[in-house]
Amino acid sequence: DVIIVNTCGFIESSKKESIDAILEMAALKTEGKCKKLVVTGCLSERYSNELLKEIPEIDHMLGVNQYPRLKQILKESDSRKENTSINHVHEPAEYFESYMNRVLTTPFYSAYLKLGEGCSNKCAFCIIPKIRGQFRSRSPESIIAEAEHFAQHGVKEFNLISQDTTMYGVDLRMKNGLVQLLKSLSKINGIEWMRLFYCYPTFINSELIEYIASEEKVCNYADVPLQHTHDFMLQRMKRQETEKGVRSMIDELRIKVPGIALRTTFITGFPGETDEHFRHLLEFVREIEFDHIGVFTYFHEEGTTAFNYQDLVPNEIAVSRRDELMSVQQEINRKKNKARVGKVLPVLIEGADPEEEYLVTGRLATQAPEIDGQVIIEESDVEIGQIVPMLITGSTDYDLVARQVEKMPT
Repeated sequence: DVIIVNTCGFIESSKKESIDAILEMAALKTEGKCKKLVVTGCLSERYSNELLKEIPEIDHMLGVNQYPRLKQILKESDSRKENTSINHVHEPAEYFESYMNRVLTTPFYSAYLKLGEGCSNKCAFCIIPKIRGQFRSRSPESIIAEAEHFAQHGVKEFNLISQDTTMYGVDLRMKNGLVQLLKSLSKINGIEWMRLFYCYPTFINSELIEYIASEEKVCNYADVPLQHTHDFMLQRMKRQETEKGVRSMIDELRIKVPGIALRTTFITGFPGETDEHFRHLLEFVREIEFDHIGVFTYFHEEGTTAFNYQDLVPNEIAVSRRDELMSVQQEINRKKNKARVGKVLPVLIEGADPEEEYLVTGRLATQAPEIDGQVIIEESDVEIGQIVPMLITGSTDYDLVARQVEKMPT
């Protein structure tokens, strides 16, 4: 009866993808295959009037914080006789605290656990604070209840996310809020792996690092988006960290958490980036040897501080720099994966390889879902969702090959 399109309005490519999805669903409505079309999310928050004008098939336009009202809105809509589009974006909204009744779109053994909404940083390239507002933590009680609920239903891997995970609890006046939350989550039966994403480097402190080191349920993994490493570029991006601070943070992580996997992201072609700035970034990556990186070319996004910058870098240069940086990282990945051959490591079994139906795949605790490579498992009758010891027998640039063994080495 109802089609709901949850949109993204972060960068130009995601806007286009969202609009294409709305148009596709609008066509289904025109064909009589649904009664109502609802659009929500970041794109509707930014461009609600424009979307309603251009796509009249939309019945209801909701903003990012109006999901709790959806059921009531649809109920009221059914009682109305006239069939006109309604823009709800500027109506009162409430922060959504509970996600327990959601249907998992991830495999039954894995779930994302959202800690908060919005972002209080002022990065020059980012529109998120304008769309989603300042950072607001969910209550510890709601997060713990959600984790307990899904753990009871077989979820053993939780990926902790928000726009700025390390800010968790600051607005609730919690001291070391993320550490407090992790301690509570670690007590839940059934949870085996917890992985931290979107950790702002400035707010990674010794208490958090020491807890990662001491709690076996917290994966030796940290996703720490850096965006750049040259101090001039960091200032241009309005980031709070410095190269010296980043180096100190990485050193402490690697000293206190031996074997920790570090993931980061970088932007190439940000306004004002010279070849000297890029070479500095390239050498930094060669030296530090991150475990995983993502590289994005700069998007000149309307509404951001950087949109007013004049010294734009041609896109072809940004793309070339991205490709060169990824090529360097590919060599690093190849070396790191080769070093794992011969080791016995715990692997979370995921199921049949989508490309090779006769192979089974899994992941290490140091491999996040979808983005960090996988473990290709030789002949095995292992059960999906189980964490089992595997001997690493081979490697490629991004993936590992393994076979099951009886137990972990003592």
